[in-house]
Amino acid sequence: MKATAQPLTTKLPVGPERRAPALSLFGGVHPSSGAATIEKATLPTNIPASDATYLAAPEDGRTPLCAPAQRTSLSVYADLFKARLTLLVLLTTMVGFYIGFRGPVNYLLMFSTLLGTALVAGGASALNQLLEREYDAKMLRTQDRPLPSGRLQPFTVLIVGCLSAVIGLVYLAFTVNLTTCALGAFSLLSYLFIYTPLKRITWLNTAVGAVPGALPPLMGWTAARGELTAEGWALFALLAFWQLPHFLAIAWMYRDEYARAGFKMLPGVDPTGHRTGRQAVWHTLGLLPVSLCPFLFRLAGPIYLSGALLLGLAFLWFAIQFSRHLTVPRARQLFLCSILYLPLLLGLMVLDKVK
Repeated sequence: MKATAQPLTTKLPVGPERRAPALSLFGGVHPSSGAATIEKATLPTNIPASDATYLAAPEDGRTPLCAPAQRTSLSVYADLFKARLTLLVLLTTMVGFYIGFRGPVNYLLMFSTLLGTALVAGGASALNQLLEREYDAKMLRTQDRPLPSGRLQPFTVLIVGCLSAVIGLVYLAFTVNLTTCALGAFSLLSYLFIYTPLKRITWLNTAVGAVPGALPPLMGWTAARGELTAEGWALFALLAFWQLPHFLAIAWMYRDEYARAGFKMLPGVDPTGHRTGRQAVWHTLGLLPVSLCPFLFRLAGPIYLSGALLLGLAFLWFAIQFSRHLTVPRARQLFLCSILYLPLLLGLMVLDKVK
């Protein structure tokens, strides 16, 4: 049966099992959470009020708050540690280690590298959410995170984040080497105390954030080799260049939400999108020769070279299409292309490694 809609101007009671928590200044649940007032909203009349999960926007301009669904503790902490992002970090770290290791792979050392890196990355993600909890509450795509939704309290996140990061750094220092530990510490500190505050100051934060984001493969390399070399920096550059079109696509898709939350992104100061499109094309174009470095350094063979050229040209084509047609669908296509490009390129590098 098709749902009909009619305007509502009275309070809509929300059942206790689906009650939307009011957010306090520090991201916790305000004790006075009660019925939600909906002014001039339009809701289907045949949907029970207790099932309404999309509430009207508060008067302070925040995005509509969704009543938090029931979540397991595992799911909540997976969100806190940004599990999918951490898996990408571990993938790039593992590739850096595998490509850099000479002879039969030391899997125990690889495991220690991945475990320490995971702890540092998870701690960084948790502390980043702590610092940005008020801003996350203003964005529809982030307001269901553990702090804005009230599932976790700030003090808990502070303790968990600090313990995870510190334990990870100490573990890297004692089981891997000090160089890898130092890179992890620099990545953690620059991510939290340089990139994070810059997001509210300048659109150049994306370029700055690419530095800590590109360090994991270099950490894997130093874990395997014990030193910083040109080959390791080439892996760093590959990931740094990849991040720019990837994040520009995201910033274009969510430019209104970023602006509402107070984040300074290039699409927010570039209403026509011409600069955003050019930046995406130029960085994708720069990625193409950088992606050939593993072959030039004799880390990977001709199969990798062919694949890198084809993948790079395809990525560039999507970037050009985005710059020509600055629409959300084109931005999403560029984003999806970037998601496919990286694991395929890294997979080719691993499969065609020069022994």
